[in-house]
Amino acid sequence: MSPHMIQSIKMMELPIMDLRLKIEEELEKNPALEILEDKTIVSLDADEDIPREEFEYFENTSDSGFIGRSGETASEERQKFIEGTLAQPETLQEHLLWQLQLEPLDEDLKRICEILIQNLDSDGFHMEPVEVLLRAEENWKIEKAMKVVRELDPPGTCTANYQESLMVQVGLLTDAPKGIEEALLHLELLERGKISEAAKIMSSTVEEMEYIFDRIKELSPFPGRSFSLGETRFVVPDIQVIKKEGDFVIVLNEEEIPVLGINPFFMKAAGDKGSKPVRDFARENIKEARWFINSINQRNHTLLKVSRAIVEFQRPFFTNGPKYLAPLTLQDIAEEINLHKTTVSRTAHGKYMQTEWGIFELTYFFSNSITGTGSGGSSYSKEGVKEIIREIIESGMQQNGRLSDQGIVEILAKRGITLARRTVAKYRNELDFGSSFFR
Repeated sequence: MSPHMIQSIKMMELPIMDLRLKIEEELEKNPALEILEDKTIVSLDADEDIPREEFEYFENTSDSGFIGRSGETASEERQKFIEGTLAQPETLQEHLLWQLQLEPLDEDLKRICEILIQNLDSDGFHMEPVEVLLRAEENWKIEKAMKVVRELDPPGTCTANYQESLMVQVGLLTDAPKGIEEALLHLELLERGKISEAAKIMSSTVEEMEYIFDRIKELSPFPGRSFSLGETRFVVPDIQVIKKEGDFVIVLNEEEIPVLGINPFFMKAAGDKGSKPVRDFARENIKEARWFINSINQRNHTLLKVSRAIVEFQRPFFTNGPKYLAPLTLQDIAEEINLHKTTVSRTAHGKYMQTEWGIFELTYFFSNSITGTGSGGSSYSKEGVKEIIREIIESGMQQNGRLSDQGIVEILAKRGITLARRTVAKYRNELDFGSSFFR
């Protein structure tokens, strides 16, 4: 991949606020790039001209007499809106475990993968030696589980150190240059700039070694470091889904992204017949500016494609609410929009969608299947079943009842959903409901 392609992939991963910071960095670095319009900067005079209807939602929510969806009062609606903008950034373990749940693996192999993932440090490396951690497991199972985790996004985790991580990442490249694996054995020489010495050892040319080194620099020696340590932050939705005239309209949040263009002075300098160094400088900066703008456009286009496919697959959710969330995998979306599933994963990670039912990270809409046993044999998503459990518990609490986990199991069974009691207990804890005793 070229440096520009690497840049496009990194831009794909950025949530909207991080994208804005990246734009500010690029504006400082590239004088040919300029802001044509920034909707986040509004003068006091311009603010007075904004139609009052734009503030209607907030005016309504401050009115104590306002009744929202499902009979909720204004204060409850406002509280939900505020809480929806708070989020814990996804940890490396959460990101890997989410992907693992979507993999078609048997329970035993999935259990070993989970142990391996929980054993990773912030760089993505083993904390405890694998042979100690999984002493009782068969070697072939461990090897297979490690292969599964290493191929998840980000690739190259579940390794002992950065050298092994790079070797794994090289093995996953579809167009790895000849000799790149051997070059990793001489990484110290390459890092010290001794390209010719490394070329001599490998019986290669300097040009070939420079190309191999450039490819190695595209890899991530510490793949886990791109994930947050878990501090709470406010989120800004990248996408909004609005129901209009019986259909769903997907709106990209462009309010936070300034409109970029090329500085006219640089365009003029690039065409001047005067100083060649000035002309070359202008042309190079214009080229980089155009690549940057195209990368943003590509990010937005891919985000819209993924969001549109999610809405199509999850229409029952957007129409009727969270308990109607259907099972959905990364592969389903990837096949629908003709992209690789790792691209879908990068696009969904860290991006939020505002819906009638609240603000959700795009990864929320991907969930493994729980098959019902009713006459129709319907499939439910894990999140959908959790919402049904929430509804059952809240209904029981309103009737001054304290349903036990076994009682919930029996109610679910009547609806054609078969779950073990311990699974119900797990989902109940994830929903922040205590046991029947504490309720």
